[in-house]
Amino acid sequence: MDDYRRRHGNKTPQGRALTYENAVSEEFAERRKWLDDQLGRLPVRQADQLARRVWKDERYWSVHFEMAVGAALRQAGLEVVYDHPWDRQTPDWTVLSAEGEPLCLVEVHTASPRQDTYQSMRAWHQLTQRIKTIPVGVLLMLEQTSRPIPAPDSRTAKRIAEEVRKALGSPFCPFRIPASFGYTFLVQSGGDGGTLPSPFGLYACFEPPSAIAGQVSAAQIVTPVRGKISKYRKLVEEHELPLVVAVGAHPFTGLGLRELDDLLTGEQVITFQFKPGDAYIGKAAVPPSRWDVPAELAGLLWIDNKFPFTMTSRPNPSAHRPMPALLANLGS
Repeated sequence: MDDYRRRHGNKTPQGRALTYENAVSEEFAERRKWLDDQLGRLPVRQADQLARRVWKDERYWSVHFEMAVGAALRQAGLEVVYDHPWDRQTPDWTVLSAEGEPLCLVEVHTASPRQDTYQSMRAWHQLTQRIKTIPVGVLLMLEQTSRPIPAPDSRTAKRIAEEVRKALGSPFCPFRIPASFGYTFLVQSGGDGGTLPSPFGLYACFEPPSAIAGQVSAAQIVTPVRGKISKYRKLVEEHELPLVVAVGAHPFTGLGLRELDDLLTGEQVITFQFKPGDAYIGKAAVPPSRWDVPAELAGLLWIDNKFPFTMTSRPNPSAHRPMPALLANLGS
């Protein structure tokens, strides 16, 4: 924690990793203690490798989900080994019986947002921080559009903020502020016709697009799960072992157990996620039909992305090799 504060604490908020607060804030102390405990159960070399990766934005959730699976399997009374070598392959977890015999293999998949999501969030944050210095206590949002609004680069953000500052400081402050490059800001009004106060008091607040708005569907996990099946097909057939895939979703995806169950049962439910500042949330697509899980897969485990990362089992009733009973009963 001290090292992370020393190396990153003096950076601007938009210049830090998105995981900075998770690494240093007292709010996440219990989660860090849990992570220490999970890493402490691994060989030193493996633990060190994971510890170096965990605070990187693109690895934070994958490391936590992998460790959460190990924790849940142990809690269920199973013996597990992380990254055990099998014929030059290393599935994430090998589940063993009390006698040390392999019972099944568990691979972990992390459903993640598009890679440009993080870049977009940082870019909007730059503009948010600049507008936050304007000494006019109003709340601003972008005008709704029929297309996605790209986040401005740093030079554009500086110019836009100055234009907004000038408009808000004019004697007759407009409720609609056109700015360069097609950005249009709206001063938010309340039910009484007056302006909504800024949560920053005497300074302006801009509620930017969230960069995660859009339709939510568990269909995005189908191709990666099929990839896991293909990768380990020969291995599990030769050793006659069930293959299980544990799936966890980055919070930015909006995915939850309900969306997974909709996919498995074929419920035609359309779900969107968005936040107040989103000026465009996209169009609805027809939900996918029911996903018939391939018989080579013993089932799925869903990892909740809220600490302490509980797991729920969804066994495949058509599996060639069913998952062990202790796994099949998780979360039931």
